[in-house]
Amino acid sequence: MNIRPFYVAPILPRELAPLKEIAMNLWYSWNWEAVRLFIMIDRDIWEESYQNPVAMLGRVPQSRLKELAQDDGFVANVERVHSNLKNYLARLKWFERTYENEKDMKVAYFSCEFGLDEGLPVYSGGLGILAGDHLKSATDLGIPLVGVGLLYRQGYFRQRLNADGWQLEEYPENDWYNMPVSLEKNEKDEPLTVCVEMGDVDVYAQVWRVQVGAIQLYLLDTNIEKNQPDMREITTQLYGGDRDMRIRQELILGIGGIRALRALKIEPTVYHINEGHSAFQILERMAELIDKKGLSFAEAKEIVWGSNVFTTHTPVPAGNEQFQTDLLQKYLSKMVARLGLSWPDFLNLGRINPGDESESFGMTVLALRLSAFCNGVSRLHGEVSRGMWKGIWKNLSDPSEVPITHITNGIHTRSWLSHDIGDLFESYLGPRFAQNPWEFNVWDRVDRIPDIELWRTHQRRRERLVFFARQRLKDQLRRRGAQSYELSAADEVLSPHALTIGFARRFATYKRANLLFSDLDRLKRLVANSDQPIQFIIAGKAHPQDTPAKEIIKRIIHIMRDPVFRASFVFIEDYDVNVARYLVQGCDVWLNTPRRPLEASGTSGQKSSANGVLNLSILDGWWDEAYVPELGWAIGNRQDFPDTETQDKVEAQALYDCLENDVVPLFYKRDNSDLPRDWIKKMKLSMKTLGRQFNTHRMLEEYTEKLYLPAKRAGMVLTANGYKVGKELAAWRRKAADNWNEVAITDVKTSMPNGDLLVGDRLNIRVLARLGGLSAEDVAVEVLFGRLDSKGKLTNPSIKRMDYAGKQASADHIFSGEVSCMESGRHGFSVRIRAYNKDLIREYSSDYVVWG
Repeated sequence: MNIRPFYVAPILPRELAPLKEIAMNLWYSWNWEAVRLFIMIDRDIWEESYQNPVAMLGRVPQSRLKELAQDDGFVANVERVHSNLKNYLARLKWFERTYENEKDMKVAYFSCEFGLDEGLPVYSGGLGILAGDHLKSATDLGIPLVGVGLLYRQGYFRQRLNADGWQLEEYPENDWYNMPVSLEKNEKDEPLTVCVEMGDVDVYAQVWRVQVGAIQLYLLDTNIEKNQPDMREITTQLYGGDRDMRIRQELILGIGGIRALRALKIEPTVYHINEGHSAFQILERMAELIDKKGLSFAEAKEIVWGSNVFTTHTPVPAGNEQFQTDLLQKYLSKMVARLGLSWPDFLNLGRINPGDESESFGMTVLALRLSAFCNGVSRLHGEVSRGMWKGIWKNLSDPSEVPITHITNGIHTRSWLSHDIGDLFESYLGPRFAQNPWEFNVWDRVDRIPDIELWRTHQRRRERLVFFARQRLKDQLRRRGAQSYELSAADEVLSPHALTIGFARRFATYKRANLLFSDLDRLKRLVANSDQPIQFIIAGKAHPQDTPAKEIIKRIIHIMRDPVFRASFVFIEDYDVNVARYLVQGCDVWLNTPRRPLEASGTSGQKSSANGVLNLSILDGWWDEAYVPELGWAIGNRQDFPDTETQDKVEAQALYDCLENDVVPLFYKRDNSDLPRDWIKKMKLSMKTLGRQFNTHRMLEEYTEKLYLPAKRAGMVLTANGYKVGKELAAWRRKAADNWNEVAITDVKTSMPNGDLLVGDRLNIRVLARLGGLSAEDVAVEVLFGRLDSKGKLTNPSIKRMDYAGKQASADHIFSGEVSCMESGRHGFSVRIRAYNKDLIREYSSDYVVWG
């Protein structure tokens, strides 16, 4: 059957024409006045359309649109919101004000998922939500950035639980012609496509655009007729399929993403790889320089390395993307030939231990090796990452030297703030909160909000959460064929006045959703206290292939059926942005129980705190650096355990202790006005302290100043004058490699007295070094000094470069320096020579180190 497609567009009356522009810009998703416009049109259709304004406008009867066009009040609202959008786009923002001379910076931000709003379901969880908030804050701050990702026909799955509590997955089709995306066209007004070679097959992807404020997000889609059937399926599901499907997705994202930018005539100066999924873009960029500029692989590698930013999110080695050699050979043979590499040399780019044929090719390793600027996503995660990946830099003395910094994640506050709290902020924090979100001192004005107003507003949000949870529970029961008495009972679960604790996140075993249920007798005593009632709302999806996580969900569902728990526990199916908003805006306490240190950052607690919800969490991820007793509660105290069983047991008891002794009593401690003054005090301090720090505006400022601008400037240096510096650095590295086996420390002399040194003394050190074919300018000789631990090892040593003092007749070079003795105790020092060049972008970027 030959089907000829055509598109039917809604007819908007002239008075309502701005609605289309508003609906096609994700700016609406963090502007309540815009959302309220669509609710005013028809609340039921808004919900039925999954809060997707484009689909909604196509479903509203023409008679209703004509009616609204005659409504002067509604038309005035449309005009006001449209004017706000135009003013927002034209407004001078932080980047233009602060870095007027850096306007030529352009960041390309690659991610395999983007969680912008529930009406655009191309995300699964925290990584995508963070990427979406990254784009939103970039446009708020005026940072010149473009996003690159994939457009999934089915996206991530919709979750349903059967009568036994077992998770089932559904994959509804996304209708892109009724979503806020636009198909990019070429000069012939045809869909813009790019081609990616996968073995002997050419795979084509068309490019769609999502407008996020002033920023464009480009998403690639292989579901087009010119592709073979199996290749059309590449962009079907997020995180779906086998390893073969996964590598094809990442080839489209990385290589296809670069080619899409070129086809769009966008030339970034910085390339941000958000997790390892898109690291194949590095190969394409190097191949371009080899093909088009005639550079060698070594030269291309030097230049691409300097402008790459890589963010790692996974603190577990097994969780980082890896591929076997056979898959790489199947799809990347032509790419490896373009790079001019042998297969062993290519595979070594993705191995911690080059030459180890038993080691798989790691996408994180590839990105770390070929990115000058790398970071984890919290202070603790930075430490974990440096320890986890130190094997890539084997010659460094201490994990603290591993070139992975950290920038702690945050949230796009206005995307997660309830409109009720937003109204309070507008009244008491003023317009700067929305218009100049980079002015963080505005959070101090939270103290101006009267206690009673904040508490009454919070109570309304809790009531809405309870009503929402009841309705969702009834819908869930109805789908399972529940009896009428069960549906009636759903109206009586939860109380709009009880202490409400939320737990919602991806269900993975390390997140320990079952920790709360470790001691059922103790939990029953908690929820059975009618004088101080406590209730829990839980949500989250397990990965379709994660059977242990599905078992946890099933067990929780079975426990909830106990008559003691039935009225105090609800599991909300199909956790998504909409469910998350109700929870983080309406709970009293946000519970987080990961197994430390496996939570890279986590941001749900940040979303909660902005709404006045208090955190009760393991000291992991962002909470490890945020916690002080005045802001919330900690479960445990950062201690190490001999095994996970002991850890779970100890921390479960700590959780119950905290609930019984701290959380519940404080919530129900009321004054004569029935206000929990001490609780409200904690709410305010949490809101203003955490709100000003753990947001993506602060995060994007850090990315800009610590990573983006340095990478942009490095790229300019390396590429200037026909890639002069890049070529010279590549030649210098070859020189260092050819001569390094001749480099040695031949003698170390000190001014050490026979007795002890005294505080304030200086220890003079003289090093003789043989440099072979290298000059003194090609090396840095350094002394590392500091306290010794019980095993005689330096702990967090200080590093000082020694001065060149000439050359001996024996051909040895002399380097001298001194160490100041500022503290008493057992100290030590060591010396090393490392390859050095004044044009190195990163100080410790050489593989060549000799110790003595």
